[in-house]
Amino acid sequence: MKIGIPKETKRDEYRVAMLPVGVEELVRSSHTVVFQKTAGSGSGLPDSAYADCGATIVDTAEEVFATSDLIVKVKEPQPEEISLIQPRQLVFTYFHFAADQTLTQRFLTTGATALAYETLRDDQGALPLLKPMSEVAGRMSIQEGAKYLEKPQMGRGILLGGVPGVPPANVLILGAGTVGANAAKVAAGFGANIGLLDTNLDRLRYLDDVTPPNIDCLYSDRHTIREWLGRADLVIGSVLIPGAKAPHLVERNDLHLMKPGAVIIDVAIDQGGCIATSQPTSHAEPTFVVDNIVHYCVTNMPGAVGRTSTYALCNATLPYVLLLANEGLVTAAQGNHAIQTAVNVFQGELIEPAVAKTFDLPCSPNPFL
Repeated sequence: MKIGIPKETKRDEYRVAMLPVGVEELVRSSHTVVFQKTAGSGSGLPDSAYADCGATIVDTAEEVFATSDLIVKVKEPQPEEISLIQPRQLVFTYFHFAADQTLTQRFLTTGATALAYETLRDDQGALPLLKPMSEVAGRMSIQEGAKYLEKPQMGRGILLGGVPGVPPANVLILGAGTVGANAAKVAAGFGANIGLLDTNLDRLRYLDDVTPPNIDCLYSDRHTIREWLGRADLVIGSVLIPGAKAPHLVERNDLHLMKPGAVIIDVAIDQGGCIATSQPTSHAEPTFVVDNIVHYCVTNMPGAVGRTSTYALCNATLPYVLLLANEGLVTAAQGNHAIQTAVNVFQGELIEPAVAKTFDLPCSPNPFL
């Protein structure tokens, strides 16, 4: 099989979809890897490292897409890439279709197959390709929140951990999954007071046993959310419904409960955001202000730490890339539940119910389930 690795074109995206060791493993299995020139430079990986492992280096994305059976990326295809996708081609990347109807409908017209990192579930029901980037984003959310609480960034002028004689900041974290737990861990290290909210009582019991005492693990409901909004200096939105649009847990009129200069980091923005006032932003222009509340809604947060994120992501994706290359989609999906759950679009037909429901689109049966 021919595997193509194009350079990411999303704004301020520095990750690459494969490490040199991944190229070596594929070449050792008699596959061909077509790698776009400088695709790894944002992660500190030179073309020579890929060439030494057997990749064919090409100059343009057009060359990658035109000759490859399987395209492996990091972020969703950008508008200029959609037109390059070939019918019956496999595209393996983060899609987040439920957050973007235009992307969904345009991809359907390609006749290609979309395998989404974010919906791939292993035999235990976990999301192994979403988890490493959720770990990065969760830890980054506190870093970014601490920065944007500074007065020059339009924040309240609060030091997250306080100092002796001055209380630390209050941090509200909506969702206790991988993002939320990692955010809580870092915020606790800063010394902040944290309210970690979720509706999964078993998850809350577990986290209550293993987290430090400055984290309050609380059941999430409207009253508790509104109570904590009134005291929060920093709010982290980390709600996830796999494959579906994130629900709004904070409405526009809830912002008046918050202190002027408080900061919202909506990590759920990749799936549409869990704050009603959130709109996608970029690393170049990461924030905007609504009702005196600073909003940070960057859709590719881990892209800013490309070297760390690339290694974390590729460690997780390589086994599935090898499986698809060695067995092909049909055989791989018939024998592997994880591959079945990754397929959102099969040869131009939408088969992911959560996306179909979000946009009221026809949904075909998953041929592999």
